[in-house]
Amino acid sequence: MNFPRKLVFVGVAACLFLLAQVVAVVALMQVGSGDGGAATMSFGDRVAAILMILLLACVVAVVVLHKLYSRYVRASSRLAEETCALVAHGGVRVSDYLAPELQALGQAVNQLASVRDRLDSDVVARVREARASLEEERSRLAALMSDLNQSVVVCNLDGRVLLYNQRANEELSGPEGTAGTSEFIGSQPLGLGRSIYTVFDRSLIAHALERLQHAPGEASASVAASGAHFVTATRGGKLLRAHMSPVLAAGDALSGFVLILDDITADHERDARRDALIQSLTEGGRGPLGNIRAAAETLSDFADMTPEQRVRFLGVIRDEARALSQHLENAATAFSNDLRVRWPLEDMLGAELLAAAVGRIGERCPVLGRVESVDESIWLRVDSYGLLQALSFLAARLHDEYEIRDVLLALSRDGRLAQLDLMWAGTSMSNEAAMSWEMDSMNTGGEATPLSVRDVVDRCHGEIWFQRQRVSHRSYFRILLPIVEAPRDSARSKELARRGSRPEFYDFDLFARSAASPQLDDCPLAELTYTVFDTETTGLDPSGGDEIIQIGATRIVNRRLLGQECFDQLVDPQRALSEESIRIHGITPNLLVGQATIVAVLPAFRAFCADTVLVAHNAAFDMRFLQLKEERLGLRFDQPVLDTLLLSAVLHPSQESHRLEAIAERLGVSVVGRHTALGDAMVTAEVFLKMLPLLAAMGIHTLSQARAASEKTFHARIKY
Repeated sequence: MNFPRKLVFVGVAACLFLLAQVVAVVALMQVGSGDGGAATMSFGDRVAAILMILLLACVVAVVVLHKLYSRYVRASSRLAEETCALVAHGGVRVSDYLAPELQALGQAVNQLASVRDRLDSDVVARVREARASLEEERSRLAALMSDLNQSVVVCNLDGRVLLYNQRANEELSGPEGTAGTSEFIGSQPLGLGRSIYTVFDRSLIAHALERLQHAPGEASASVAASGAHFVTATRGGKLLRAHMSPVLAAGDALSGFVLILDDITADHERDARRDALIQSLTEGGRGPLGNIRAAAETLSDFADMTPEQRVRFLGVIRDEARALSQHLENAATAFSNDLRVRWPLEDMLGAELLAAAVGRIGERCPVLGRVESVDESIWLRVDSYGLLQALSFLAARLHDEYEIRDVLLALSRDGRLAQLDLMWAGTSMSNEAAMSWEMDSMNTGGEATPLSVRDVVDRCHGEIWFQRQRVSHRSYFRILLPIVEAPRDSARSKELARRGSRPEFYDFDLFARSAASPQLDDCPLAELTYTVFDTETTGLDPSGGDEIIQIGATRIVNRRLLGQECFDQLVDPQRALSEESIRIHGITPNLLVGQATIVAVLPAFRAFCADTVLVAHNAAFDMRFLQLKEERLGLRFDQPVLDTLLLSAVLHPSQESHRLEAIAERLGVSVVGRHTALGDAMVTAEVFLKMLPLLAAMGIHTLSQARAASEKTFHARIKY
């Protein structure tokens, strides 16, 4: 039988060690008598020496065994934990170990993982090919819903949001909507898995649903086909017209509903002004017309009226007619914008309009167009096609009649109006010619239209005129256009475009949810909705007066991290920041000037995380800051809480570190934006998602099981 050399070596070393102990003890026993038989060492000294040797031997044995335990037994446990993480998540690899046997085992595990990853990649590629058509349809749906000009929200029967498009996000979450109130600072009320009843009145939705569900006989089919209609107002004062359509499951059972929303605030205000105009004309014209009629009848009935009386009655007619005319003129002036012909206009950045105009002029006529100056901050609401056609027409007429080959375009701000100038140097023209060009039907590059330049400018609610600059020998057409505010989502859209991703505003798997779901403690972890959050503070002592200076949070719905649905808010702590804390989070006092205080921010965060399970890393620290404010603000953060630090101790009890960076490295999560509240929340969320399959492998499936396992760890005893 061949024994391993290490085993032989260990056996021989142990035997020699024991033999050395025996020899030492025997030698001490023999030291009992000298040459003359006189005792040279007493019995007590010999026993003490023997005990010292045995104690030294025990110490040496413990040190050797501890090293062997760390090198083999504890390392084996770590290897097992890392192997479990590797099994659950591709791309993760086990560490290097000192023991050659474990090192070889780890290399074998890594090789198997590489083979598994290659097979998984092959399977994923094949699945991706098989689902190409489905993904294409899904992308079309996402693009359609994102760019649709109407607000669309899809909900299940519980009122939980399954889908919403960008337009709905703007209408219901913008500064003019509900999110403009202090209740939604730093976040939005609309989000996947959130309740639509935070935006609309529950009884109104319930009534419309009842019509969809309980319409009898043929009326049911009629209602299902036409849907239910209602008008409601948001908390921000917007008036919305809603059309509710049913979402039918198998067997024509109602599984949800679709809300198509139109903002009719402006229409309602316009109609109110129109009604006021009609009433004003009716009431204001009745008196003057009656007086004119009475005076006219008097003049016709009394032929023998004296000249003085005739002059007096004619004066009455003249004065009343003048008052009626002035009344009509004032009404026409006050309601001129509402009386104009409506035309669909689009919001456009002025610089983009000028760039498009330069290209259009070069395409339609042999004229070189250049931008001389432009205010990059100007946004216009215009009929861009018509306006480009008008500029091209004017440039073409300049070339055909005056041989102008270069034109300059400029856009500047004049108060609340924008000045769009089409300029050229040299040959001038008369005012009469310029006016005729403005009134002629446009024909440019073979495209004819009955519209004139002035018609297009009037559509855009602007004005146009011709002017000459004698000093610079320039002439120009100047168009005055109203300036509009930049779209609220322009910065957000640019950021999303930079990321190269479309916001995930839909999750149809939520249709399966029901109001009859069991209590949260009995719910599977994979089916819960989570708010993962983190705080940055002035220090580490919440009970000693330290305050929150930033709260960041994101949401997990149906095991998906919703990166676009986040809460990110700086907080004015109303106290000084320590240099140590600034070095950690990088938030300086000047960044907190003018920010909302915790009195406004905490209710907003409570609304953001409503009806969810809270998740944080070292949650006891963050929760302590929140709980100390509950009594003062009348809030309760009574949701269940999970801590990734404690869950890491449950999953990997043999690991030496449970810092967020160490956990992320073990689970293959990239750490980005560390020590910012939102950045840490994002990393914690990704770590938590990686933990879910590992917990399931340990038999921890429900919220109550995860909380019970966390409470048994050593770290759960830490208090703040």
